[in-house]
Amino acid sequence: MRFNSRFAQGRRNLILATVATIGLTAPHAYAQETAPEAEPDEIVITGSIGQSQAASTREKRQADNLVDIAAADSVGRFPDQNSAAALSRLPAVAVQRDQGQERYIQVRGAPNRWTSVSIDGVPMIGVDEGGTTRAYRFDAVPAVLLSAMAVNKSLTADLQAEAIVANIDLRTYSPLAVKGFSLQGDLGYGVMELGGGEQRQGSIRASWSNDTLGIVVGASHYRRHQTTDNREVGAYDALGPTEFDIRNYVLDRENNGLFGAVEWAPVEGAKMWARAIYTEFKDDEQRNQYEFDIDSSQAIGTRSMARGELIGVPLVGTFNDGQYRTRNYINTIGGSIDDGNGLKAKLNLNYTRTENVTNLPLVQARTSGLASPSIIYDNSDPRFPQVQLFTTLASGATRVRGTAVSAIDQASLTSSGIVIVGRQDTFSDNYTVKADVTKEFGADTTVSAGMLYADRTITGFTFATANIVPLAFGATVGQPFSMAKYVTSTPWDTRFPLGFNFNYIDNQAMRRDIDSLLVALQGAGLYNPANDVPAENRYKLNERTLAGYVSGKFEFGIGQVVAGLRVEHFDLDNKGTARVTGGFAPLSAPQSYTDLFPSINARFDLSDDLVFRIAGQRGIARPSFGEIRVGSSINDTASPGTISGGNPTLKPEYTWGLDASIEYYLPGGGIVAISGFHRWVDNVLYQNAQPVGSDVFNSGGIDRSAYRLTSTFNGESGRLYGIEFNLQQRFTFLPGALDGFGFQGNLALLGGEFDTPTLKGIAFQGLSDTVANASLYYEKYGLSARVSYQWRSDWLDTLGGFGSGEYRQGYENLDVSLRYAVNDQLTLFADASNLTDAIYVAYEGTPAKPTEVEQIGRRFLGGIRFSF
Repeated sequence: MRFNSRFAQGRRNLILATVATIGLTAPHAYAQETAPEAEPDEIVITGSIGQSQAASTREKRQADNLVDIAAADSVGRFPDQNSAAALSRLPAVAVQRDQGQERYIQVRGAPNRWTSVSIDGVPMIGVDEGGTTRAYRFDAVPAVLLSAMAVNKSLTADLQAEAIVANIDLRTYSPLAVKGFSLQGDLGYGVMELGGGEQRQGSIRASWSNDTLGIVVGASHYRRHQTTDNREVGAYDALGPTEFDIRNYVLDRENNGLFGAVEWAPVEGAKMWARAIYTEFKDDEQRNQYEFDIDSSQAIGTRSMARGELIGVPLVGTFNDGQYRTRNYINTIGGSIDDGNGLKAKLNLNYTRTENVTNLPLVQARTSGLASPSIIYDNSDPRFPQVQLFTTLASGATRVRGTAVSAIDQASLTSSGIVIVGRQDTFSDNYTVKADVTKEFGADTTVSAGMLYADRTITGFTFATANIVPLAFGATVGQPFSMAKYVTSTPWDTRFPLGFNFNYIDNQAMRRDIDSLLVALQGAGLYNPANDVPAENRYKLNERTLAGYVSGKFEFGIGQVVAGLRVEHFDLDNKGTARVTGGFAPLSAPQSYTDLFPSINARFDLSDDLVFRIAGQRGIARPSFGEIRVGSSINDTASPGTISGGNPTLKPEYTWGLDASIEYYLPGGGIVAISGFHRWVDNVLYQNAQPVGSDVFNSGGIDRSAYRLTSTFNGESGRLYGIEFNLQQRFTFLPGALDGFGFQGNLALLGGEFDTPTLKGIAFQGLSDTVANASLYYEKYGLSARVSYQWRSDWLDTLGGFGSGEYRQGYENLDVSLRYAVNDQLTLFADASNLTDAIYVAYEGTPAKPTEVEQIGRRFLGGIRFSF
């Protein structure tokens, strides 16, 4: 197990953390003997980091379950552009990046599908590209919308059961929290080191309230113009790499948000609210990609892992100006009452629409014959293959290597030019009703009950590249296409060595011409957009969940126990189309089942500052829409027949979980905590090819139960486990100016694996066996400075068939944030991100076989924050 392979390093880190803990807490132990500690509500801490830290630990101390809190700073926002970045600073939370930008989070090394999300307690559904995962995209939620985020690592009965390792609750700003008029915001501008592109951000939030009415409106914007260096190898065979894929992306990314809320408290104990949130993620991506097809049958010569000499290597160019869009429309109305005698009730009605759309027409062309270059490559550093270029000459009936050249003739990519019409859409409409009631019986007992009904309709299709249009058709409609028209004189911005450089393609001009050409070809009957998406890629699902729960909270002298039972009934309508030999077959595979989810959370207050917790629970994770769809492609002529597509017989993943923690709360809002967890998981999802084993694909009198299906399947049992260490403390015991220093840090040592009927000990996707975060900060005299470090070890990123997959190499990030309060209303800030200039590497089995190498460079941003 990879956990064991890292245990020695984890033990060393643990020793260092323990020594640091003793050193930092010893002065407080002495102080407690000489002076009583103030009550929690008497703590006064100046500075946004200290205030956030104190608020987080205070809420954690009083929580019924195991939870970690990220509270916004004093101007009502986080120091990060999106919520994934803010969450990544919490214990055992790792982040997944896309081209350097935080997108998904993985709690405790688990697959991201095992973490559910709610906003203000209302469950949200993750809708990713193509619907192939339920993972929630946090890059579409600007952090400025939020007042706090809670990572619930153990569940209580009122939380949705669809969470194997955690439920994350994103909490929005309450306008009744601050009386009177408040105006807060920021403006920032900076640069991306690689490519010199700009980044900018701005946000504003205005609120007003009196004793009964509160109103808030706000908006946020973040944009980055980014260059990404990228090298890829599609696969390796017995001789070595099969291709060298050289890429450079130029992209504009935006995160935009609008939000508003009205809260009305007409009488004491009663409140009503209406909230609306719109978030948008936009990614306009220009791709410049060239692939040396070194294993092509047209290439003559020798190749190995370290070196190759090849004559006439086809060069394939792929270009696009693509658009990726994710939008969320979140609308909630509700109310709560508190009769003052121990009865409380809350109701939320929510409608959420999520749209995830990809429009990615790819223009592809290649060289052939003598236009294909000859090369000598040096792959001694497999991350950065070095290539020498030569011409290719004819010598009788054969080809030979010609003279050395310093550049590729990019205009020579004219043979067999095509447009690959790449598209993907996923839409979800979710209606949710959630009601909760609690009643106190005396001073020691509280009974809670509630219900939830969620109706979700999901339509869309997985990414499709089925419609291929020859560019030669352009001459037929008077729009001939030539690659030479789009080659610019601007060389790539790149820091990756290659041996020569490419010039950029004018992808935006090419995209305009391609859009015009496709319209003309459609009019001439040479292009049919109805063929862009095969019927087998489409899906339509309707999920209906009816849940009810009851729980009791029993308090006693040294603690409390919260025990509950949640019942969920789930119905699924699953419709789609199978492409069969000679036509199509409509298929339907409904599901219906009821589950029980017990939970128990016990807290023991061993002293005023020392807390022990233990919890047990049952949870669930359901397959994604793309995985469980009935849409499929069926070949009845093969023997045995074959099927590729979704697997509508998939079962949910179930877990039993155990958590425990010991928490010591330090004066001034600090904490020292150690926690451990174990999850036993059944029906773990994995990709494979195996017999269908059911009649779900039968149609037209054909029995396909023995056909070979390539899809997602349920494995057998698995287990996930780990230990977490957390330390937060201001150094108030230091003399003079030094008491402005503070520290936040956490370390997670993780392990786990699962079995299939034929394989044992397969790693979970996303499981880094070590995740560490550390921040040293200083706040005093108007200055707030923080140095933050993050590191995670290698992890399995993509699980292939038969237990194979692609791994991601561990990396470290170092960020610096500076704030200076000019006065109570104005603060200057400067942020420097990714100072380690991280190189993100994916590999096949071993780092000696990298499949992707990517870098985006450092980022710098400065600006002002204001608060009135």
